[in-house]
Amino acid sequence: ELGVERRFVPESCPREVRPGDFVRYHYLGSFPDGTRFDSSYDRGSTFNVFVGKGQLIAGMDKALVGMCVNERRFVKIPPKLAYGSEGVPGVIPPNAVLHFDVLLIDLWNSEDEVQVQTYFRPEKCPRTVQVSDFVRYHYNGTFLDGTLFDSSHNRMRTYDTYVGIGWLIPGMDQGLLGMCVGEKRIITIPPFLAYGEEGDGKEIPGQASLVFDVVLLDLHNPKDGIVIENQLVPESCERRSQTGDFLRYHYNGTLLDGTLFDSSYSRNHTYDTYVGKGYVIAGMDEGLLGVCTGEKRRIIIPPHLGYGEEGRGNIPGSAVLVFDIHVVDFHNPSDSVSITVNYKPSNCTVLSKKGDYLKYHYNASLLDGTLLDSTHSLGKTYNIVLGSGQVVVGMDMGLQDMCVGERRTVVIPPHLGYGEDGVEGEVPGSAVLVFDIELLELVSGLPEGYMFVWNGEVSPNLFEEIDQNHDGEVLLEEFSEYIKAQVDSGKGKLAPGFDFEKIVKNMFTNQDRDGNGKVTAEEFKLKDQEAKEEHDEL
Repeated sequence: ELGVERRFVPESCPREVRPGDFVRYHYLGSFPDGTRFDSSYDRGSTFNVFVGKGQLIAGMDKALVGMCVNERRFVKIPPKLAYGSEGVPGVIPPNAVLHFDVLLIDLWNSEDEVQVQTYFRPEKCPRTVQVSDFVRYHYNGTFLDGTLFDSSHNRMRTYDTYVGIGWLIPGMDQGLLGMCVGEKRIITIPPFLAYGEEGDGKEIPGQASLVFDVVLLDLHNPKDGIVIENQLVPESCERRSQTGDFLRYHYNGTLLDGTLFDSSYSRNHTYDTYVGKGYVIAGMDEGLLGVCTGEKRRIIIPPHLGYGEEGRGNIPGSAVLVFDIHVVDFHNPSDSVSITVNYKPSNCTVLSKKGDYLKYHYNASLLDGTLLDSTHSLGKTYNIVLGSGQVVVGMDMGLQDMCVGERRTVVIPPHLGYGEDGVEGEVPGSAVLVFDIELLELVSGLPEGYMFVWNGEVSPNLFEEIDQNHDGEVLLEEFSEYIKAQVDSGKGKLAPGFDFEKIVKNMFTNQDRDGNGKVTAEEFKLKDQEAKEEHDEL
């Protein structure tokens, strides 16, 4: 009688050998006294054969039926189910009972198809693998008995390939179809859809079933463009970015599987660049067009519009990039100051001009609303002489033609503000500034070029009046006392907003033409006299 002893049966047995199946197994063949007559282990290869088709001795054909992969059986085969009364000359004597210690390695059928078992699928799956898509995935490749033959994880590099165009074995081409990024599946491939009778000539033997444990990391098609997903668009959007604009934005950059590769937030500094000029990758150049200040959007960029097949830094080759951006501000180099009048008094006849002394309150912020500074919090006004370079050029422009009590919003592009460098610790480089201003006081200035004017007629004996000790020379002290007396009495007026001593010293230096610290009657001239002499000389 045929004797079958099941010495090891695996816990999981999804499939058993049936007649017509193809099997790969190892065995030790011996006689009842323990003498070995054959062994597949000695040859270093499995025994590969169809079951139930007469390719085996009758006893082995029966003994293999019902076996699982990784099952071990001890089989006793009587002569009538083995080599009978003839035996095998030189190997098996006549009427020999044969013992086989069998371990099943592989099992398949010519009618098998690729088997796919998904054991994880993301909740969100906007896109699945289709024919001609390019994918990046990790895998562990094993035989049906669990023996590992290859792993992309060990190489620390994804396997990157097109699907469905013959770059892969047919079974993998089929098994990857329909996968989502992030999905994990086990793909079991029979040998006729893998490496067939010959194997790969290296690690994979002929007629081997293959099992791939796959996780899909990336997916795109060469025809893909960028994808924009709007996450937050401000209700008020007066202006959208165009080619040639300069943008400041924050971003998180990830791969399609969520792996973070870069972030401007971690550097605590926006990324600043021109748009549509080739300063950034093509996909970002396109994705940044049409944004509003304050907008948040997701830009998905295929590799041919990103860093291509080579990748860059910690970005692998052929990687799809996902940028979550937040636009902080943008401007154009051709922009001028923008003025919006929020309130103007009904009596608005005296307007600010160059040289006027102004006192005003302001709130200063970035275009995204971040507060930079406020005179209200300091409890005092900001005081300047308009057009004298005491503030940035854009503020000098924004304060022109304003009346006391007026409130306006002044938007200043960086080239009229603090430029590319900004103010360290206070104003970021290339930042657009927004000032909400209220003018509280205006003191009219003097005509351009004048630091002092007379309110009435000028004395014909002006030099003698200044030269109080009548020695024919005027010193700085005499000059200063005289000017102060004229201002105090209302006969003269100094340019408002400047330091008295500095103005007087400047006026005295202009009169002290030989620079000896004294002004003589010959040196002393009024401004209109200087202008007349220069005209006559010309």
